[in-house]
Amino acid sequence: MYGDEATVRKILTGLGDTWAVVGLSSNEGRAAYGVARVLQRFGKRVVPVHPKAETVHGEQGYASLADIPFDVDVVDVFVNSDLAGEVADEAVAKGAGAVWFQLGVVDEAAYERTRAAGLEMVMDRCPAIEIPRLGLG
Repeated sequence: MYGDEATVRKILTGLGDTWAVVGLSSNEGRAAYGVARVLQRFGKRVVPVHPKAETVHGEQGYASLADIPFDVDVVDVFVNSDLAGEVADEAVAKGAGAVWFQLGVVDEAAYERTRAAGLEMVMDRCPAIEIPRLGLG
């Protein structure tokens, strides 16, 4: 398991409230759309990151993490595992405090690099599941 309960809790409650959600678009059928709504209800600012740079859930979207003109606390990754490592590296470069790889997103080398860079990280988990499981929301 990549990310114990203490790390999950720390990311959800202690690292800040601005979450960049990579892969979030206005497609209501995608998991990112529903999870982003859960995060908003939990009090997080959700910043969509998608090549289309769409506004989603009332928040301006950006084509990449580097395009976001403000600090990001957590980068939540909804892309295929083969693309996720690059996103994790971009999160390190952006100065984020944590990276969260969603269910089914696994890249062990990226996990090691991200942790070595000093960021918190969980992998193959979903905040929409963890928030109620931990009794947080």
